[in-house]
Amino acid sequence: MSENKPIPPEFDLNAKWDACLDLSIRKIAYSSLAGAFGGLLLLRSPVTRWAAVAFGAGVGVGAAYTECNYKYYGVPVHSSPTNVSESSPSPDAQD
Repeated sequence: MSENKPIPPEFDLNAKWDACLDLSIRKIAYSSLAGAFGGLLLLRSPVTRWAAVAFGAGVGVGAAYTECNYKYYGVPVHSSPTNVSESSPSPDAQD
């Protein structure tokens, strides 16, 4: 008979999916509310206020995507910068 062994946390996709869904909803809601509040205080036109809400929601989506990517893959994904010292001389270098 086989025993039901618990799934290690790094392989439990259901828990990761639940955490990402919860994180995404909270980030989008909070940043949309911040955009609405900022738009209400700073902007006069209804169109620009809605634009502030949309911008806040976009920031929330981006933040949620980044954190969920970190939860699934364990390391943040960054583009590696090229080594500037090898590709071009520094401005202080003398010939």
